[in-house]
Amino acid sequence: MKDIIGVSACLLGINCKYNGSHNLNQEVIDYIRGKEVVLICPEVFGGLETPRIPCEIQNDGSIINKNGLVVTDNFEKGKEITLELLKLNGCKKVILKDGSPSCGYLTIYDGTFSNKRIKGLGVTAKCLIKNNIDIIDLKT
Repeated sequence: MKDIIGVSACLLGINCKYNGSHNLNQEVIDYIRGKEVVLICPEVFGGLETPRIPCEIQNDGSIINKNGLVVTDNFEKGKEITLELLKLNGCKKVILKDGSPSCGYLTIYDGTFSNKRIKGLGVTAKCLIKNNIDIIDLKT
């Protein structure tokens, strides 16, 4: 059985980042060369627009955008769709964009919109770990 890897779409140049851009990463491209991949973007899967207002996880676990709108439900929906897609494709490993409120696997922003990162997991990363999907750390 071939290894199929889930990859944050922004890391492969898809313009799905909050600001309408991407996080193209050559190390990720080199790593997945010759492998089957499933592109994921939990925030888009959850119904958020691109571009969108930046969002951060709050101390109580809710997620708000910079304008104060609660978008937790979008992030919850996005993580469920991501998990279902990865399971349907037999993905046991993912490469995620660190720092994101969805995909952060080492750090997330601190919830104050001051560009400060703290140790923590995004909602999708936490869900994937709980469901035995390994995160490949390429320092994204």
